[in-house]
Amino acid sequence: MQALSGWINSYDFPSPDGEIVETKIDDTKGCRNVQLLKRQGRSWFDGEMYVYYTPTHWRPIAGGTTDGK
Repeated sequence: MQALSGWINSYDFPSPDGEIVETKIDDTKGCRNVQLLKRQGRSWFDGEMYVYYTPTHWRPIAGGTTDGK
C-alpha cells in the first residue's frame, strides 16, 4: 500500500475523511502542490478554502494526524 517514501496513492487508497494529511501532485510534470489538506468526501480543503485539484498522493502528518479542529 505504501512506498518507502511514505506517500500513498490517493486514487487507490483515499486519505481518512476529515483528517488533515500532507498531500502532493506527482505526475509526468513533476512533483508540486505539496501542502496540508483535508479531504471531505471527494473535495479537498486548505483550511476552509476549497482547492481546485485532486492530489495524487498523501501521507500522514509527521508526528500524527489531527482531526482538523
